[in-house]
Amino acid sequence: MTPPLPRLPGLDLARALALCGMVLVSFHLASASSDLSSWLDRLIAMLQGRPAALFVTLAGLGIGLGSKGMRWRQAAARTARRGLFLFILGLANTLLFPADILHFYGAFFLIAALCLRLPSSLLLMVVMGLADLFVTLLFVFDYPAGWRWQDLSYPDFWQPLGFARNLLFNGWYPVVPWLAFLLLGLWLSRFDLASPRVRGLLLTGGVAAAVLAKAGSLLLSALFPAWDSLFALEPMPPLPLFLLSAAGIACALIALCLLLGDSVVLRPLLPMGRQTLTLYLLHLPFVTLLTALDATAWQSLLAAGLWLWLAALAAGWWQRHRGRGPLEALMRRLCDRRMPQ
Repeated sequence: MTPPLPRLPGLDLARALALCGMVLVSFHLASASSDLSSWLDRLIAMLQGRPAALFVTLAGLGIGLGSKGMRWRQAAARTARRGLFLFILGLANTLLFPADILHFYGAFFLIAALCLRLPSSLLLMVVMGLADLFVTLLFVFDYPAGWRWQDLSYPDFWQPLGFARNLLFNGWYPVVPWLAFLLLGLWLSRFDLASPRVRGLLLTGGVAAAVLAKAGSLLLSALFPAWDSLFALEPMPPLPLFLLSAAGIACALIALCLLLGDSVVLRPLLPMGRQTLTLYLLHLPFVTLLTALDATAWQSLLAAGLWLWLAALAAGWWQRHRGRGPLEALMRRLCDRRMPQ
């Protein structure tokens, strides 16, 4: 077996940024009223879905990079075990936080275990096919089914049909089409991310994709106003232009973080990027508390900033004294045992 690849600090930085974005969005959604200036409110609204897309893309990158040098059977088994761990952990978390991403994340891992040997060209075809499949399903099935939009609840989540519908089609991060982000990350892992040329192409390609998605949304909405809902950039429903926009932003941010990963100024963020699972779960009780307190948007934003500052300090201390985050260490202990060669 070849030795493991050296860790890329830029990917830890990107994971930290994804966590920061998800915390900001979660805290903002917990606010009872918006007292922010309109531009700041719009800016946070624009973030919705993008940090999660970056998070999932980085997961695909991690699976691909972590599998290099391993036998396919061993890599697939480890990925599947991690997927099962995250799926169970996420289902438990939905009892506290219905918008949980972890059980979706676990489902993505379970499917990714079957995709590790797919050729790169086929991976890209599946990515594009998932976007097309979602549009087809949108015309076949009732997208709002199961939702109670007044309070964003999903009453039949624990019923077999409702659970399958939520997981695969109309949940917060449904397999169709959100799996595309993980497969995109798996595809990216096959390139030399230490190469300045690859980083430059990833940055320019990502920016171009995001700009194209925005321009396409504006143009197509103007040309076909009766169908403008199909050209939206919001994450629900996750239509093709949203996928293009979020994937482009994810690629551009990954490239920027790879370029800036060795920066001394940004180094305090790296431990957060190595403990994202633990920190993600730790922020959710505070979201629940803010909701119970009917916090305003400004209060939620200030709370998010304070939480992230404390999280950075705590993650740095934990890494210096304990190493891996608690849940990261537990997942590794349970899921990464060696298989016989």
